[in-house]
Amino acid sequence: MGYLIYYGHSAFEVNVSGKKILIDPWLSNPLSPVKPESVTGVDYILITHDHDDHLGDTFELLKKNPKAKVVSTFEIANFVAEKVNDESRAIGGNMGGPMVVDDKIKVALVPANHTSTHGSPVGVVIITEDGTLYHAGDTGIMAEMGLIGEVYKPDIAMLPIGGHFTMDHNEAAKAVELLKPKVAVPMHYGTFPMLYGSPEEFSRIVTSRGLPTKVVILRPGERFEFKF
Repeated sequence: MGYLIYYGHSAFEVNVSGKKILIDPWLSNPLSPVKPESVTGVDYILITHDHDDHLGDTFELLKKNPKAKVVSTFEIANFVAEKVNDESRAIGGNMGGPMVVDDKIKVALVPANHTSTHGSPVGVVIITEDGTLYHAGDTGIMAEMGLIGEVYKPDIAMLPIGGHFTMDHNEAAKAVELLKPKVAVPMHYGTFPMLYGSPEEFSRIVTSRGLPTKVVILRPGERFEFKF
């Protein structure tokens, strides 16, 4: 059995195959119930792009978790390795076949329609014995989501719904239609007034379209357990 915990904005803790993974760990965001210094036992930190609200508290977390490694694009991985002066703390890859990060976990970097200072923005697909999880990062709606759904068949899709910088609730519902996950978890909304997307409206639209996906709305700090 695996679980994920939502920490607000786009930050998640995921536990799969006995490994603790943080995704886009801006744990000091205004909605987060935890502080970076309180999070320990981290194995991997996945970064979709290097905007401040996604790279977040990565460097503080690396100091607090000496065994943790960053997994991201080649450019971001190199940037992190240079900052901490330790190449062993980062695993860099690119869009294509999954990276084998250990004997139980693979991570695929997939396209995202957004921007990034270093390299290209991506979404991440975590492939494990407990299930396959897709975190879309920051992105607009794109046809490639159909391929991501077809190739990786994600059990859980974590999708931005806030609008302004990413999909809103309506576009995210279309993403669900393309991806066909078993579960969809909305994210990247409500942190600031401009992120107007509504998780309730997202859930309503998904249901109204007759999609079988279950929408799970997590408030910051809430946990969702899964077994597929």
